Amino acid sequence: MQELLLGIETVFTWQGILAIFVGTALGILVGALPGLGPSLGVALLIPATFSLPPSVSFNLLVSLYIAAEYGGSISAILIGTPGTAAATATVVDGYPMNRKGQGAMALQASLTASTIGGIIGAISLIVFSQPLIAFVLKFGAPEYFALGLLGLTLIASLSGDTILKGLIAGLIGLLLAVVGVDPVSGSPRFTGPFFELYEGIPFLVVLIGVFALAEAFTLAERGNNTSDKAEKSMSSGSLGIGPALAMFPTFLRGSVIGTVVGAIPGAGANIAGWLAYVQERRWSKEPETFGQGQIRGVAAPEAANSASVGGSLMPLLTLGLPGSPTTAVLIGALIIHGLQPGPRLFSQNPDVVYGLFVGMLVAFPMLFVLAIAAMPLWRRVLALPNSYLAVGIILLSLVGTYSFRNLMFDVWLAIGFGIGGYFLKKLRFPMAPLVLAMVLGAIVESNYARALIMSQGSHGIFFERALSVSLIGFAILALVWPVVPYFMKKIRQNRQETAM
Repeated sequence: MQELLLGIETVFTWQGILAIFVGTALGILVGALPGLGPSLGVALLIPATFSLPPSVSFNLLVSLYIAAEYGGSISAILIGTPGTAAATATVVDGYPMNRKGQGAMALQASLTASTIGGIIGAISLIVFSQPLIAFVLKFGAPEYFALGLLGLTLIASLSGDTILKGLIAGLIGLLLAVVGVDPVSGSPRFTGPFFELYEGIPFLVVLIGVFALAEAFTLAERGNNTSDKAEKSMSSGSLGIGPALAMFPTFLRGSVIGTVVGAIPGAGANIAGWLAYVQERRWSKEPETFGQGQIRGVAAPEAANSASVGGSLMPLLTLGLPGSPTTAVLIGALIIHGLQPGPRLFSQNPDVVYGLFVGMLVAFPMLFVLAIAAMPLWRRVLALPNSYLAVGIILLSLVGTYSFRNLMFDVWLAIGFGIGGYFLKKLRFPMAPLVLAMVLGAIVESNYARALIMSQGSHGIFFERALSVSLIGFAILALVWPVVPYFMKKIRQNRQETAM
């Protein structure tokens, strides 16, 4: 309690509150602009913190991180373009809700889920840091391989009614994941004469191409004005207290998944969002409504990606390890301010750590207030003609792509993926399996290779450790479970025929 009182004293100063306010406002904007995201936003803001006390600086940067994770859902819902990688799962149901005239409701669900999930993640960070980190330390290459394998089994669940097309999209994602230098031999694969591909195809480039640019091309093709749709989308329907309370189990499930996945170094908010989305679909009594504008399909991933912020800060503060790309940037910020991330941070700089804990509990309610105040502005975005929106999306996407590595090669690559994504959408191929497979393909391959090196080529290592065996078992169950109803139906039919 003494440390938390120190944190309260640190935060509740004019500098502390102003830092959280500025970070939150900038974070909403950064998250909503496709191609920027929390990592780039935090990196760009670090130079502005040099003259500030470390505790104020860290709250400023983490507030931007928090708000950017929510902000990605704004463009995901309104224009079908995830502002951040973590909002990719939100597009699946958020954009269809907007097209059905429920854009305001989807934004309210996203904001409510983000606020509740973020607060739960922050409380979990305060209370459960040590136990969760002890669990995460048990993860080695076999466990990461099994976790990735479990994730790949979710492709069928994300394919909707077009399972074959979903599997093909997943295969395309896996093929994209193997481009680059082989993690074992160090030899380039499928790179051709382009040295820019030695590090692999950047995930951000693919994300912007298949979502942002493909959607921009689709908007340009429609060519009609969206003002009527804007009025309807932003003025009809409201979440309400009753429906929000009814969705609390969804918020809770997403928050738990986000916190746990966020605490696993390298997993990140993107995987947390997808896992929460798929699990919510499995819990639902109406799984067929997901992908067509199901509000729980918006709430679950948004609760997860906001809760993952607290989770990803656990390994940063306790072990000095980044739990996500953004926390890797935050490590650099701590070092620049002369702080050493890790266990000693708690004893040597308690004002920074406990000021962060209190600051997060302030940042999420502030995010809720600022986002509610900004919601009327989004109607103006939707009121623009499709051609204006298309041009705006293309410009923001290309600028964001170029700023990632300062390479024109990435810009042309994104345009290529945009054209490919446009035709895949025309052929009704789902994009979610492609993105998920690309994210998990690299995790599966690299950790498979590491595990075999550890065991000198023996596959028995995957079945010698309880965690990897459990995860592989869940993966097998995930593959078998969708088939069970089919066989049960056949058995019942056979019994009925026998009885007759």
